[in-house]
Amino acid sequence: MHYYQHNIADYRKDTTHLTLLEHGCYRQLLDQFYLDETPLPLEEDKLFRLFNARTEDEKNAIRNVINDFWTKTEDGFIQGRSKTEIDGYKERIEVATKSAKKRWDKGSMPTQCQPNANSLTKELNNLITKQPINTYISKDFDVFWQAFPKKKKKEDARKAWNTIRPNIEEVLKAIEWQKQSPEWFKQGGQFIPYPATWIRSHSWEDEKSVSITF
Repeated sequence: MHYYQHNIADYRKDTTHLTLLEHGCYRQLLDQFYLDETPLPLEEDKLFRLFNARTEDEKNAIRNVINDFWTKTEDGFIQGRSKTEIDGYKERIEVATKSAKKRWDKGSMPTQCQPNANSLTKELNNLITKQPINTYISKDFDVFWQAFPKKKKKEDARKAWNTIRPNIEEVLKAIEWQKQSPEWFKQGGQFIPYPATWIRSHSWEDEKSVSITF
C-alpha cells in the first residue's frame, strides 16, 4: 500500500509518552509495514539495518516502539489495526480484479490491445476505491459481537464500531477479563453494558480493579 489514513487524535492519545525520536521510529516502522505489506523482521540486526538505526539511542527507540505497539508472531512483528487495513485492502483488490475481469470477459471494454489494458487498469482502480471502507472493519466487528456477552442493538453497536474503529486485539483482551468481573454479573448480569455503550465509552481502555488487603 502506498497510502493509509492517519487519525491524528487517536495517534496522539496513544503516543503521548513517546520521545521525539520514538515518534520518528514509530512512523518509519508503520510506513514500512504498509509499504511491504509483510511483518517486520524479528531479528534485531535485520530490523536495525532496515531502518538504518546506528546509534544506541536509535536502536533503543525502535525497541521501545516495538514493545509498546507491535505484536510478535512467527512471521515477524505486526501492528493490529494496520494488519486489518492491509488485509482489507488486499481483499478489495481481489474483489475488484474479479469484477473487472468479469466485465472484460463479457466484452464491455474496447477491443484494441492498448486501450483494453488502460481501460482494465482504470476500471480496476475505480472498483477498488468504490469498495466501502467498512467492508474490512466489519470483520473485526463480527469478532467483537461474538465475544461480547450482551447481544443487544447490534446495528447501533456496528455504527459505533465503524466510527471509532478500535483495535480488535485490545478489545478482545479487555472483554476476556471484564467477563470475569463481578460488577458485570451481579444480579443476573443486568449491569453488563450495551455493546454500543461499551464501544463509545472506550471501555477496552479500562484497567482491572486491584484488590487491597490489610
